[in-house]
Amino acid sequence: MATVDECRAALRKLGEQYDEVDQESRAKHVVERSISCHISDLGVTFYGRIHHGGLGPFDDLPSPDGKSADVKLTIGSDDLISLVNGELDMGRAVFGGRIKVDASFGDLLRLRKLL
Repeated sequence: MATVDECRAALRKLGEQYDEVDQESRAKHVVERSISCHISDLGVTFYGRIHHGGLGPFDDLPSPDGKSADVKLTIGSDDLISLVNGELDMGRAVFGGRIKVDASFGDLLRLRKLL
């Protein structure tokens, strides 16, 4: 099981990987959304945003407006590390039940284009 700090570092790395997505793809597929990433085996949730300028930063505190995140991910700590390191395929993990995504159908389609 990975630690909270390792998960935080993985989310930072995910944001850096997102920065590598070309501007045209971002403009075409990104709509600003709030994101929560619940690490199921650690019982911790990180909160961030996806927007044209980037992904994150992720924080331990929910949005001050009290609204629920638009996109909610639930993942185990080791799966998060594997996903970010390219060892776990997002599609297979979702269909295999290792990652749970709670989002609108439109958001799912947009995210699929970026991952």
